[in-house]
Amino acid sequence: MAATTLHQAVGTLQSCRNNCKSGLCPDYGHASFRSVSKGFKVDVGLLRGGSYCSRKRSTCVIQASASQATFLDAASATSSSTTSDSKKKTSEAALILIRHGESMWNEKNLFTGCVDVPLTTKGVEEAIEAGKRISNIPVDMIYTSALIRAQMTAMLAMTQHRRKKVPTIIHEESEQAGAWSQIFSEETKKQCIPVVTAWQLNERMYGELQGLNKQETADRYGKEQVHEWRRSYDIPPPNGESLEMCAERAVAYFKEHIEPQLAGGKNIMIAAHGNSLRSIIMYLDKLTSQEVISLELSTGIPMLYIFKEGMFIRRGSPAAPTEAGVYAYTKTLAQYRQKLDDMFQ
Repeated sequence: MAATTLHQAVGTLQSCRNNCKSGLCPDYGHASFRSVSKGFKVDVGLLRGGSYCSRKRSTCVIQASASQATFLDAASATSSSTTSDSKKKTSEAALILIRHGESMWNEKNLFTGCVDVPLTTKGVEEAIEAGKRISNIPVDMIYTSALIRAQMTAMLAMTQHRRKKVPTIIHEESEQAGAWSQIFSEETKKQCIPVVTAWQLNERMYGELQGLNKQETADRYGKEQVHEWRRSYDIPPPNGESLEMCAERAVAYFKEHIEPQLAGGKNIMIAAHGNSLRSIIMYLDKLTSQEVISLELSTGIPMLYIFKEGMFIRRGSPAAPTEAGVYAYTKTLAQYRQKLDDMFQ
């Protein structure tokens, strides 16, 4: 079988530590994670012939010998003991990146930037489809931008998750907001996933281009000038941000707030935007400023990384949760699928 011909990393996805100050961290127990990659183009979220792992000083390629679609091996372990053997196991955590579904200004071909507009019907459908693709991957915390299209995408995606836990936005903008949004049932807290919103994950601010039709802008300023504003790394549009400026805030936030959660064994989903996610992927994959400007991310396509031993290993896009795409070729996965089915009947 194709899956057995590959030597993919299999590790332990450790449960959420009880160190979230909101008290909303769920407990997933332990799980093992197996993935087999296929495809390569980022815009469809798949890899071909191997997995890419990023290190601080270099990028390495692990070649694979089969082409089965990425799947999840999430067989639950039964023991929570802290023996010396378990302490020696290397922790792994999942990182899911999703660009929001199509927005109403995407549909109208307008520069959106930091203008807060919702999803279209197509965008809603893309978010739901993204949720189906990640429905069997444990999610302990969610980070989104402060913009509604990213938040809608995260919430809609989680409606498809097999664990049926409820994403709950953490309100810390004021003391009163924090006090008024408290949950007083410990049992309910266990069934919630904390959602943290951060403006640092917002889309690149397009300055004086925001709200302008892209074709009309090209006609006015010239295609080359508009292309330079949109695709150069360090040239901003009038009174706006360059990709470099967007990366400074997005990557700094990721390093300070999200990476420590991954290091602690929490499985994280980020729902954000084309440019803020390009910035984060540039950091994860150690892309150069020239490589990142050609990076394209499609709306509503999740990308999966595994964080292990301080490295980010890209796994591509999780396949939809079908028997053929996810659970085929492995007895362990079939057993785990049966456990989920029994749990949620």
